[in-house]
Amino acid sequence: MKDYEDNGPWMWVAFAPGCRLILDFVIGPRKQYVADKLVESVKKHLSDKIPLFVTDGLNFYREALLKHFGVLIEYPRTGKRGRPKKPEIFPRDDLKYAQVVKIRINGLLKKVKKKIIFGNNIEQSEISTTLLERQNLTFRQDNNRVSRKTIGFSKVKEWLEHQMRLYCTHFNFCRGHGGLKYKDERGVECKNTPAREAGIVDSIWTLKELLTFRCFKTSIK
Repeated sequence: MKDYEDNGPWMWVAFAPGCRLILDFVIGPRKQYVADKLVESVKKHLSDKIPLFVTDGLNFYREALLKHFGVLIEYPRTGKRGRPKKPEIFPRDDLKYAQVVKIRINGLLKKVKKKIIFGNNIEQSEISTTLLERQNLTFRQDNNRVSRKTIGFSKVKEWLEHQMRLYCTHFNFCRGHGGLKYKDERGVECKNTPAREAGIVDSIWTLKELLTFRCFKTSIK
């Protein structure tokens, strides 16, 4: 990885390809603590069953997954001289993780490798980041704040986070997705939203419903 790719903020996105749902995002540099923060957030959204994780070749994801889905093994003291063996973190038996590593030479893509990092019984066809890469393109097409080579980029991280939070929530709950089709009660084919496809809601929300939804309870004294 070249140095210039590590400088400046990046948008780290967690994405469920089956229902096209944007689970969460974090804006920050390419550092270990940002990867930890993203995986920690993803863990809060998951049920007891751990899905297959697929990322690019950035090794920060491996360490973050071990931290949040690993098992700490402590070795007993042997009574012999010398320092005791340090505890180690091992992946859980149900943790599955693979990487899509793209090899470029002089800026041109030459080869794509699929690597299984943790887990067994992972089909090569399951190891793909295509849908997420297409989602990243959608981000740039819809949102001038994250477009490349533009004068409309965000100058303040806080406001970029607010704007992207609104965008992602609208994308999940209000915007019909071309890859998610269903037939209504009249038999007409319609575009479904990621949130409805995932079973989070039972209807497609309007923007008014989104903006007026109470996301927390208040007590009246």
